[in-house]
Amino acid sequence: MDHCPFDFETIVPRRGSGAYKWDAQPPVQGLEEGADIIPMWVADMDFRTAPCIIDALQRRVGHGVFGYTQVPGSYYQAVRDWFSRRHGWVIDPSWILYTSGVVPAISATIKALTVPGDQVIVQTPVYNCFFSSIRNNGCVRTESPLLYENHTYRMDFEDLERKCADPKAKILLLCNPHNPAGRVWTQEELARTGEICRRHGVIVVSDEIHCELTLPGHTFTPFAAASKENQGCSITLNSPSKSFNTAGLQIANIITDNSSWRERIDRAININEVCDVNPFGVIALQAAYSPEGEAWLEALRDRIYKNYLILKDLFEKEAPDFPLCRLEGTYLVWVDCSALGDIASEAVEKSLIERERVWINAGSMYGQEGFIRINIACPETLLREGTRRIIRGLNRLLQNK
Repeated sequence: MDHCPFDFETIVPRRGSGAYKWDAQPPVQGLEEGADIIPMWVADMDFRTAPCIIDALQRRVGHGVFGYTQVPGSYYQAVRDWFSRRHGWVIDPSWILYTSGVVPAISATIKALTVPGDQVIVQTPVYNCFFSSIRNNGCVRTESPLLYENHTYRMDFEDLERKCADPKAKILLLCNPHNPAGRVWTQEELARTGEICRRHGVIVVSDEIHCELTLPGHTFTPFAAASKENQGCSITLNSPSKSFNTAGLQIANIITDNSSWRERIDRAININEVCDVNPFGVIALQAAYSPEGEAWLEALRDRIYKNYLILKDLFEKEAPDFPLCRLEGTYLVWVDCSALGDIASEAVEKSLIERERVWINAGSMYGQEGFIRINIACPETLLREGTRRIIRGLNRLLQNK
């Protein structure tokens, strides 16, 4: 690997900075907030963001006035240029609605396109905020479980067809790339999903927040670009927040060529009062979607891949009873803990916090027991120490089972 011009090795002190990942109260009684725990749970990175973003934000701070923000035409052009250049998806700027985050975007879209009691399909295990967004809008969660085999997942198209055929099914919430399974869905898989949903009048709402974080050998395909018909049956949600570690700046986009859906979603955004964004999110997106931001992103992807190989090597050598799911995209590794039998994943999470002082996510959060999720987006020294703690704890639990 060539010399990296960006710094992914320095450990940036985050404890005491108000960082949710580092300062949250652990779910174990008797531990102080943070304590000496290594957090490998919440999906944000421990790397400083791209220098071009920091520079752009510093210039904006220097202005000194932070009033209400009007989103400029250059913002929409930056989104259009980025997705056209990187993913071959040509977006008309008029298709874009901005809001404060992908989760508010999910909620507003569900509110706009369903009525209470309608079914929203999810492919479990899946991002936990899908569940709360469905519940909070009075809809019914319908699960079409992914099929787990050979340490990876695939869609169950026969089951998805059955679930979409229910007249009360209105939306498929798709996670592309998939969190926590780490799949980067192929063009063929996405095109087939679109065919099924169109056949039954189900709208695909595709959460593509991890779209830039693919590993070597895997190519991200926007759902809307997977076939010429997919654009018309879908709504895409994206943000630079995961790829550039800017989640706290709160900016995201809702993209669809259906003007009727856009009007209804825009109304829901205003009803939910998530129609205003702050100037820093607008500035950060434009800086991220620049050639300088792209260069940093490519270096980041190399770092994440290297971290995955380190984690994989340590598990294979020191914890062979706990196979990793093959990571194709994201920086979130899904670990098979079925060797622990009926020990609940939440109990595994709490035990690792209490005994090893390392915090991961329980699989039950995403709708599947027998797994844990590990965030590997951190400097190598932190990754190695955190991984050793996880392995020590899993082996301890296995021996005492």
